Amino acid sequence: MVVALLSGCSGAGERRDVRDAPYWEEGATVESVAKTLQVQVPTTATDARAAYQKGFQDDGLILTFVVPTDEVDGFLGQLRPERPLRLRERPWAGEGKPATPFAHLGLPEPESLANVREGQVCAPCKDELDWLKVAVARVDDRSSRVYLRGVD
Repeated sequence: MVVALLSGCSGAGERRDVRDAPYWEEGATVESVAKTLQVQVPTTATDARAAYQKGFQDDGLILTFVVPTDEVDGFLGQLRPERPLRLRERPWAGEGKPATPFAHLGLPEPESLANVREGQVCAPCKDELDWLKVAVARVDDRSSRVYLRGVD
């Protein structure tokens, strides 16, 4: 009977059990994550990447893209952060690891970078979104990477 129960729980294409959490959802798109985060990715954005992590209680969402540096403030203005973003000049020295790491997308964590503008956008946010944070790091003289991390 135990063998029958175990074999019934493992099958391709079946829904995952909440006890399997956290896990990365397959098929998450930039568009679907942006919609849940209630942001519009600029049309000039390149190298857009997104992921959705199903959690035990809360779900994590990450979205990142590169835009011309002169367009960053316009994008941030649409987010309407609760307070002006602060500049963190040095990488964060903490030992904690983010629950929804950008390493999953093949990128460095914004906390590991120097000269990053960052801050809370909303907490709580509209609908089911619990909070949203943003970080912006220069890529080169002309472009910057925007990192968005939210919890749903």
